[in-house]
Amino acid sequence: MGTQLDVKKLTATATIPLYATQGAAGLDLYACLDEPLAIPPGQLVRIPTGIAVAIPDGFVGLVRDRSSLAMAGLHTVAGVIDSDYRGEVLVAARNSGPEPIVVRSGERVAQMLLIPCPQLTVAEVPALPPTKRGDGGFGSTGR
Repeated sequence: MGTQLDVKKLTATATIPLYATQGAAGLDLYACLDEPLAIPPGQLVRIPTGIAVAIPDGFVGLVRDRSSLAMAGLHTVAGVIDSDYRGEVLVAARNSGPEPIVVRSGERVAQMLLIPCPQLTVAEVPALPPTKRGDGGFGSTGR
């Protein structure tokens, strides 16, 4: 593809995001903490990564769960990074498990997917083109 993601370390102890394997869809994001962070059950936290990124125009960064942490109960929330954001990448996460989860500096805490996201022209129209599904919402196509 040839597109580059520019990453700036905001602290010397930060870890640059990496693809774990050649076929990985997301870049691993690493915690950058002064001390371990214990996340009680039900708690919502922001985990610093110590990095800022310059996502290319026409792309969006989506912060998503790492499957192993999701199985332990740590789930990401509110994970959209716009291409014009230049602040620290924070991982918003909730412990949905029954036990505290401890995150240590340098641990992989989430993954960031870089997805094409064009801006479209928005036009108000009097009617929308019909589809077979129509306005069928939740559950309308089956389970």
